[in-house]
Amino acid sequence: MEIIHTIGSRKTASARIYIKKGNGKININGINYKKYFFYPIYQKKILKPLHLSKCKNKYNINIKVYGGGLNGQSEAISLAISRGICIINPDLKKILKKEKLLTRDSRMVERKKFGQKKSRKKFQFSKR
Repeated sequence: MEIIHTIGSRKTASARIYIKKGNGKININGINYKKYFFYPIYQKKILKPLHLSKCKNKYNINIKVYGGGLNGQSEAISLAISRGICIINPDLKKILKKEKLLTRDSRMVERKKFGQKKSRKKFQFSKR
């Protein structure tokens, strides 16, 4: 099996993933994923597609992620891993699609409008 390359994105975060056969090592920007994402919630998001496909210790995953915050980065990584698993084994596509791991979440931050405090919040109105 050669190296499989996939891309995932969420908000302003982008993740490039390189999957190859191995013993289950996951590195993000050259750092172990447990040190990069120190909160367990983000670690679970990353590992969810691997648990559902039952291939946690079969592949080494090298990840390059940039932009956004920790939540956006973890969801971008999850999408990219799901896409890579579907390339390796197309039979798992139904399982991952059912859990909504193959759809890109297109929600972005709404821009601030002029004459307003924020995107929707307005300045206080004074009648007199």
